[in-house]
Amino acid sequence: MANHKSAKKRILRNASRYEINHARIGRIRTFVKKVEAAIASGDKDAAKAAFQAAMPEVQRGVTKGVLHQNTASRKISRLSARIKAIGA
Repeated sequence: MANHKSAKKRILRNASRYEINHARIGRIRTFVKKVEAAIASGDKDAAKAAFQAAMPEVQRGVTKGVLHQNTASRKISRLSARIKAIGA
């Protein structure tokens, strides 16, 4: 248990940041799942629209520090490749 006042404050702050960060991660996952669902249905237009909505969310995760830049780039790249493969 924390003995210093600053350590107690840090515990409270960490708990609130944990909630915010995990809510943000969940939001990103939801957007990515919408893209994957559109890809699975084979609707290229819906997949593109969902992808356009998901890209800013993923990048926002990078700027907020919940995702690494390389992870976000990899996710976006793989989704984009799967969307392009729908028409082929």
